[in-house]
Amino acid sequence: MEARFECEIDKIETGVLLQDISFTYDLGLPQETKALSNINLEVRAGQHVAVLGHNGSGKSTLAHLINALLLPQEGNIVIFGREPSDDEAIWEIRCRSGMVFQNPDNQIIGTTLEEDVAFGPENLGLPQSELRQRVDFALEQVGLTELAQRPPHTLSGGQKQKLAIAGILAMEPSCLILDEATAMLDPASRNDFMDLVLRLRAERELTVINITHNMEEVLLADYIYVVHNGKIALHGTASDIFDQAELIRSMGLDVPVHIEIAGEIARLTGQPLQAAEAFSLVDAIQAVNCRLSDPPQARSGLTKNREAGQTFSPSTHDEFPERKTLVRVRGLSYTYNPDLEQSVKALSDLSLDIYEGEFLGIAGHSGSGKSTFIQHLNGLIRPEPGVVEVMGLDVSVKKNIRKVREHLGLLFQYPEQQLFEETVAADIAFGPKQMGLSPAEIELRVREAAELTGLEPALLDRSPFDLSGGQMRRVAIAGILAMKPDILVLDEPTAGLDPAGRDELLNYIQRLQEKGQTIVMISHDMDQLAGLCDRILVLKDGVKYLLGTPAEVFETEEAIVSAGLAMPRTKIFLEQLSKIDPSIRTDIFTPKEAARELYCHYQAGGEA
Repeated sequence: MEARFECEIDKIETGVLLQDISFTYDLGLPQETKALSNINLEVRAGQHVAVLGHNGSGKSTLAHLINALLLPQEGNIVIFGREPSDDEAIWEIRCRSGMVFQNPDNQIIGTTLEEDVAFGPENLGLPQSELRQRVDFALEQVGLTELAQRPPHTLSGGQKQKLAIAGILAMEPSCLILDEATAMLDPASRNDFMDLVLRLRAERELTVINITHNMEEVLLADYIYVVHNGKIALHGTASDIFDQAELIRSMGLDVPVHIEIAGEIARLTGQPLQAAEAFSLVDAIQAVNCRLSDPPQARSGLTKNREAGQTFSPSTHDEFPERKTLVRVRGLSYTYNPDLEQSVKALSDLSLDIYEGEFLGIAGHSGSGKSTFIQHLNGLIRPEPGVVEVMGLDVSVKKNIRKVREHLGLLFQYPEQQLFEETVAADIAFGPKQMGLSPAEIELRVREAAELTGLEPALLDRSPFDLSGGQMRRVAIAGILAMKPDILVLDEPTAGLDPAGRDELLNYIQRLQEKGQTIVMISHDMDQLAGLCDRILVLKDGVKYLLGTPAEVFETEEAIVSAGLAMPRTKIFLEQLSKIDPSIRTDIFTPKEAARELYCHYQAGGEA
């Protein structure tokens, strides 16, 4: 159902109103597709609105219209009582609307952190005393005060995201527009930032428009709009939206973990959820407990499987007693700008082995050294001191670098920065061409990589720079996959992808690992790492803090929180439920496996 509003413009002068808005990018293609079509949307002053949608659905275009970075081609738009029809109105709109982009590098311009944060409020003509106060406040709120004199280029990706957020907070906008602003933040920083947003909203009546794929953030919003193929497909409260779980999934989206577990239990027991019954974590636990406390008399096929020794518990990772070591790291340390006062110790005495065929996850707070570590693996950074060997090749030896990079493919934290060719197909083909493959083999690899990453054939002739952020990410990933490396190293590969694209990519990566591919993946998503990895390395301030299986690493919440991370949400759910029944397992990390294990447990005689 498409949202429509009959209210007059002058009744919501302090908010945002879009009426019958359409927008088409001029890409020079024979058949143009509208980015947005007949959009009707209303945001009241002080309201917190979340916008959901698959990659390429038009969400970012919508955000750019609200901040007058784009002007509508059809329809009317009113922002804080002003229509973006002239320069004066646009200036006023942008003074009152602060936008944090998907990629923080797109809005960082200062030579130091405090200079960058000061840029926006300084252009508002504030006196020096107030400017100083705002800069200090903003840096403090995002935890960057101690780094105020650092150059932005020395920051990690997550720290850059915090800096971009601080720059907007310092302007004290009336409306905060977040375009996947938390995608690169570690769990603790993400939670802290959302707490800050909610507090500022309460204290200053801040209007918040949050474009996100994070379903936990969506639960915090007053109202939700779902954009699908350039149109408003759904709108309502969080409970209204997530009560339509199957419809949401059909649009390439997801539901919060606790709602997914409760929904799966409802399906297995044949007792559908009532409206908003599993909206909160507490509600979902109660809904599950009610359905499992009185199991049906007739044992299902699931129960018979359990009795026959077949359970739905997650697959255990083989330990490979005689594993071959593909990557050997010993005593690795690294300091940025060691001869300067602003030196940064990124890694300290790191040692570990990476084994053939394993899936190694890497986690840690922003600035913990994750990206620095993996850049040593293909020789982008030379170890000093320390030893890094890949497939027996010492990466500190210059002549080995080309061979190392043939064996190890690295996808950067912002993979769209790896794009440079005129078309998507040409970009994917670049690596295979450098390997000297035949044109037929190159074409085959491009087609396979595009299909595996969910890139439609129609996109192959498009410029990669005309695509959405999520689509650009897929192109970059496809370019690495087309080279078929022995070791695949991924730095936050799913950040910015919609849930369907995320799951599609992770399923492919998992299939590669099952065929013997060695995978190393950095992620801030603890559910991803716990559900996929054989082992997880947790870095804290450049030091190896934890290393072990997911069950070992996530054994105690205290250690995880100390590292600036968060427990997997499935484990949180199971631990809460274990307070009712201590006999249930809590070392399960995916919602479907958890639901099936719970169902089998109670069918076999467990008591709620």
